[in-house]
Formats: sequence, structure tokens, C-alpha cells
Amino acid sequence: MAAAAAAAAPVPEAWPELELAERERRRELLLTGPGLEQRVRAAGGRLPPRLFTLPLLHYLEVSGCGSLREPGPGLAQGLPQLHSLVLRRNALGPGLSPELGPLPALRVLDLSGNALEALPPGQGLGPAEPPGLPQLQSLNLSGNRLRELPADLARCAPRLQTLNLTGNRLDSFPAALFRPGALPLLSELAAADNCLRELSPDIAHLASLKTLDLSNNQLSEVPAELADCPKLKEVNFRGNKLTDRRLEKMVRGCQTRSILEYLRAGGRGGGRGGGKAHGPEKDEARRRRRERRRRESGEAEDEEVGDAGRTLLRVLHVSESPAPLTVRVSPTVKDIRPFIVGAIVRGLDLQTGNALRRLLTSQTKLHEELCEKRTAATIATHDLRAVRGPLLYDTRPPQDLKIVPLGRREVKAKDLVRQLQLEAEEHRKQKKRQNVSGLHRYLHLLDGKESYPCLVDADGDVISFPPITNSEKTKIKKTTSDLFLEVTSATSLQICKEIMDALVLKMAEINKYTLENKEDGSVSDTEADALSGQLPEPSANASADKAGNASLVVEQVRVVDEEGHLRVVYPSKTDLGLAAPHVTVIR
Repeated sequence: MAAAAAAAAPVPEAWPELELAERERRRELLLTGPGLEQRVRAAGGRLPPRLFTLPLLHYLEVSGCGSLREPGPGLAQGLPQLHSLVLRRNALGPGLSPELGPLPALRVLDLSGNALEALPPGQGLGPAEPPGLPQLQSLNLSGNRLRELPADLARCAPRLQTLNLTGNRLDSFPAALFRPGALPLLSELAAADNCLRELSPDIAHLASLKTLDLSNNQLSEVPAELADCPKLKEVNFRGNKLTDRRLEKMVRGCQTRSILEYLRAGGRGGGRGGGKAHGPEKDEARRRRRERRRRESGEAEDEEVGDAGRTLLRVLHVSESPAPLTVRVSPTVKDIRPFIVGAIVRGLDLQTGNALRRLLTSQTKLHEELCEKRTAATIATHDLRAVRGPLLYDTRPPQDLKIVPLGRREVKAKDLVRQLQLEAEEHRKQKKRQNVSGLHRYLHLLDGKESYPCLVDADGDVISFPPITNSEKTKIKKTTSDLFLEVTSATSLQICKEIMDALVLKMAEINKYTLENKEDGSVSDTEADALSGQLPEPSANASADKAGNASLVVEQVRVVDEEGHLRVVYPSKTDLGLAAPHVTVIR
């Protein structure tokens, strides 16, 4: 009997990843792979309690585990510093017991691809009073079985910016979601492939809404009030049952601007009004309401400033470019790193003084802060002269992906990762440190991935391997003046756009400083490689107009799907909306 009991006892070495994370005081941890499912099943379908004794964790991902049915008690108490929690493609459901929150530092929560049916109080995301997720910015609930959303979602996560509900069974939104001031920062709402029958006119209270995707639902009307959303730029209503044929034609053509103008003029999509105007009184009332909402959301346009010394960002539209650059996205990136935004910046000067060093340092800071150590997003910059378009954003198995990394010879991705892991361990031993530094800190982001993301040029060469490195082929030099920028993310499109905004504005700031402060000495290309940590940075030739204003051109880049349908263009009218005081954006 004793022997049988001993044989049935759990093996203490079952979770070597946790021992390693504790010993090395890691802030990021990824659990995945074929061995995970058996261990979670042995733990009762929950995460091991020992995981919740790693209070330094900022990023936790447990994915692809069909035996994980609930996180287990202790997560909120044991991981108070958690910034990103990714529990996708598991078997969580029908609810969350116990509820996840409170998690006061959490910014990204991904519960996509599970079996969640409802998130009632006590089995949901967290308490509403006080807010259980007060800093949450991105919530992904796509690919579940939700029939309704929690009524107190907005109170639980009041700073939500991105909400993805695609592929559930929702037939309506809770009224509280569109309550005035409920979600003042929500900019991206995706609820495609549901059973939505009606869209409330109160959606106009989402003052920051930029992107709305309600494709493949059962909507028959679109409320005219939608046009009152002051920042709305992209809408998708394809695959619904709209009774207004004129509106349906616009929807099929993805003519966002035409749709909003039609709604503004009185079209409702339900056949009532059929595009007829409401009359001057109602039109004027609608105009006043839109202006009031703009003022309340801080969208009133500033007066033009003509002072010398400002930086001008001139947006060059795709239609104006003699050779526009396009990025085509492969369907295979969907479960790996699905989001990408691109842009071209012309006119930087990195030859003068320490401009190049400043830009490299700024990019490192963006990776540490806004990009949350590349767990939220990754920036890459390329010499535009060496970029041959069109580009393909794709995935490849580690043994098939070949790249010439900065400062190295051509290598397969699997061998590069192995080399970097060995270098990291050797570096740690030499410095007698607990943590690795530089690029080596990001290797864990690839753990358990069967394919790696990559950006491929028209020659078939891999020019970017996010989140690790760029290619020597498109390396930034001091003589580089025009750059192609990319931001990729596994979290959300909006995060990509916000980080691209920050990067472009930082370039404008550096360009202005370079113009006004001519310095001696400059960083070398070799020093640039060292500073970038295998991730190169921009260079440029600053220009000034006759008034003494530093001037940059930001050229639009289109990202399309495999069939050529537009996914995103940057910068759009809603991007670069929060320009710094010294920057004027000319569209």
C-alpha cells in the first residue's frame, strides 16, 4: 500500500520552467508545448499553485493547452505586477472560477480561442467596485461561445482601448457599455461573426472610437447616430442583412467615408428615410451635438501656429506617391503575430552630431516602456533604398527561415536562436548576473512557437524577424535619409498604431533638435549596431523650409490581406492626432 501511494505521489520536478523562472528572477514566462497538457491535466485542469509564487512576473502566456479549464485560485494575489496575461487557445470555460481580478497593473488580457460562455460576477474578469482591472487597455475575447457580455465590463475596465469580441454568439451589447463616459478611451471595437441584431444609437457616446468591425452579423439597420462618433475612421458592416440597398452597396465597397456621410444626411440602413434628409432643424441639432462631443473629448482643433522652428510632418497619401509600398499579410500569421503597421519617413538627418545615437536610444526606450519589453509590440526600421517591395508578412518554420542578422552571416532562425541562448548563458556566467541583457532578454517570446513571423521582400529575402532582429540587407547607416518603419504585435492593431505615432513624433523631435543644435562628432555604424542590440535604427538628412521649420514627409503604407483587400493604412486621418506642441501635421 505504501509503495502504491508513493507511486501515485506527484513528481516535484514536473515544472522545471517555474524553478528556472524563480532562480533567474524572470519577469516573463511562457508555458506551451505538448508536455504541458498532461501536466495541467494532472493538476486538475488548473495552473500549478507554484506559478503564483512568482511575484516579479510581468508577462505570462499559457497557450494551446486543451486540458486547461480554469486558471485556479491565487493568480490575483500571487502576481500583483502582471502587465500582460495571455491564455489563448485553451479550454477555459464555461466561466472563470474564481474570477481573474483584481489585477491592478494588467494592461493586456488575451482569452481568445477558449470555451467561455458567460462571465457573471464571481466568475468573470474581476470586480466592478473598485475596478478589478483599472489599467487594462486591450481585451481579446474572440473565438469563444459568449452569449452576453458582463453588464459591468466598463466599470471593471474603465481604461479599455481595444475590445475584440469576434467569433462569439452575442446578440446584443449591454446598454452600460455605451453609457456616456463609460469607456472614454475605447478606440477599437471588433465584434464580427456574432449574432448581433441591433446597434444602439448610444454608440455615439464612444468619443474615442476609431475602428468598428461588425461584419457577418444580423443587423438590418445602422443608426444614424454612428456618424456622430468624432474620431470614427474605419467601419465594416459586410455580411449583414441591411434593408437599405444603397447603404448595402456602400458597405460592400468598404466606403467608410461615404457610409458616414450617408448616415449623417439621414440614411439609416433600414429603409426608413432611405437617404432622405431629416430637415434643417434636425441637421443643425445633429451638427451641434457633434461639436459638443468633440469639445468634451478634447477634439476641438487647435489654432494654427506659424512660429518659426516648428517641425512639419507632411503626410503623403498613397495616391500621391509615385511608387507606393504595400505589405501583403499571409493568413498564417493569425495565431502567431497577426498585427502589422508600416510607414515611410523621408528627410531625417542622422549624420549631424549625435542624432543617430539619440534615435537609437529613443527606440530602446520605446521598446522598454510602450512596447513593454517587446511583449506588446516590436519596432523595426529599415533603409528604404534597400527595401524592395511589395513586401510579404508571413510565417516560416524555424528550420526554413533564413536571415542575415545584423553583424552576422546568413543563418537559419533555429540556429540563430540557439546561438543567442548560448551567448546569453555565457554572458550571465561571466558577469555573474541573474538576468540576461540586450537582445537575449526577448528570446523567451519565441518559446513553443512552431513557426516564426518574418517580413519578406520582393527578392524573397527576409528583412525582419520580429521580435528578434532585422537583416543586414536593410541596415540603417549614417547616410540613410529615407526609412521604412514597421511595428508588429500579437496583441492589437491599435497598439501598433499608437507606437508608430510615438516613433514618428520622436523622429520629428530629434530632427528639430538636430536642425537647431549643430554638434560635432557622430555615432559610427559600428556603434549603432551595438546600441540597437541587433535591431537597427533610422538615419536621415534634416531639411528646413524657408521659414526655418524642420520638415519630414510621412508616406502612407497600405497593409492588405491575401486577396488584396485593405486591412489598414498608416497614417490615416485619425493617426498622429495627438502631435506634440512643436509639430504641425499637414495632411
